[in-house]
Amino acid sequence: QLVESGGGLVRAGGSLKLSCTASGLTFSRYAMAWFRQAPGKEREFVTAITWGGSSADYADSVKGRFTISRDNTKNTMYLQMNSLKPEDTAVYYCAADLSRVLSHTPGLYDYWGQGTQVTVSS
Repeated sequence: QLVESGGGLVRAGGSLKLSCTASGLTFSRYAMAWFRQAPGKEREFVTAITWGGSSADYADSVKGRFTISRDNTKNTMYLQMNSLKPEDTAVYYCAADLSRVLSHTPGLYDYWGQGTQVTVSS
């Protein structure tokens, strides 16, 4: 089970930090990712991190603004979001994948959280 938290309403230029806590799986064996879905749009890749945290991948739209990290001792992944823009508004989902390759494809992930809403006002 994956549970996201930390979403909310923030003004453009502000920051939020999301968390994703895992239970019922060996967290340290999974690559982890954040996806997001805005109303009327498909779910899109945001960022992913390898099981050990040594490597990460980012969508071009968030590079330099978002930072993914994880703490395997706490079974928790984080997403620090800075310089937020209205176009970042979406439901953010965390996902887990046993593969050692960081994938941008939602269908390849094994487990999903329920999502947390992030709203950025202009």
